[in-house]
Formats: sequence, C-alpha cells, structure tokens
Amino acid sequence: MTRVARGPRIQHRRRPAAGPVRQALKRALLAAALGCLPAAARAADFRSVADDAAVLYDAPSTAANPLYVVSKDYPLEVIVNLEAWAKVRDATGTLSWIQKKDLTDEHMVLVTAPSADVHTQPDDASPVAFVAAQNVVLELVEVAPGGWLHVRLAGGTEGYVRIGLVWGA
Repeated sequence: MTRVARGPRIQHRRRPAAGPVRQALKRALLAAALGCLPAAARAADFRSVADDAAVLYDAPSTAANPLYVVSKDYPLEVIVNLEAWAKVRDATGTLSWIQKKDLTDEHMVLVTAPSADVHTQPDDASPVAFVAAQNVVLELVEVAPGGWLHVRLAGGTEGYVRIGLVWGA
C-alpha cells in the first residue's frame, strides 16, 4: 500500500461580513465604474488626413510595409498614440499606422450609405439641402440631438444627416 504524504493543514478563516457602509461603498464604486464605460466608448478620437495624400503602414516606421494611400480629409479613428506615429482605424475597420504629422484635428465624416439625404433641419420631414454620395467626406460641425449630425460640404453648404449614414462621429 502506498502512503500519501500530506503537508501541514491550512486553516481557512472566513472573512467577516462587510458592514452596510462598506457594501454601499462597493455598490457606488461599481455603479460609477459602469457609468463611465458608455462615456469612454463615445469619446473616440477622430482625426483627418492633413495632406493631399498620406501613406498608411503596417507598423510605426517608414521602413514598414505601406498598405494604403489615403487622400486629404479622410477620417481616421486614433487608437494608439506614440511620439511620432498613431495607430488608426479606417471606415472599413482596418488598423494601420500613420505619421502624426499627416493628421489634422479637423473632424470629418465619411458617407458609408449608398447615398445620404442631408436635410436643412434635423428632421426627416425637412427639405433636403443636398444628397451626398457614398464615400463623400463631410465636415462635422456639431453633433445634434436625436441622432443627427450638423455637417458641411466642401463648398460651404450645410445641413443635417442621420448619424447611421456616415462613419467618423
């Protein structure tokens, strides 16, 4: 018969139950942490391409493989900031790297729907100011209530577009 060696016995002590003040504090901290998540998710950092053309790379170096060339005003979501480089996501969800010097703080949006009616007011019943075709870039003037964005066309014409028709907000 084989003997099994056993080590010293460890006694587990039960933690004393948390008092009502401690439980309330835990609940408040959890609620605050969960309440911050939606705000953090909305706080995306969108930038636009500053130059006539900019190269997107697969790594933060000009010696890396170039993936794409994007044109002026193309919106990109900044995911990671390094000293001279930014890891970005484009409208297709592709992640790549761009030199920070090629980005501007201007906030543009890209029409992703086949076409987008841009209204004179943030209301579907208001007249259509213009129709933007897919892949047209619009300047974001402000976020309007009710799922609308106040946008401006390059020529200066302004209007309101439904947020679900564009990417970059």
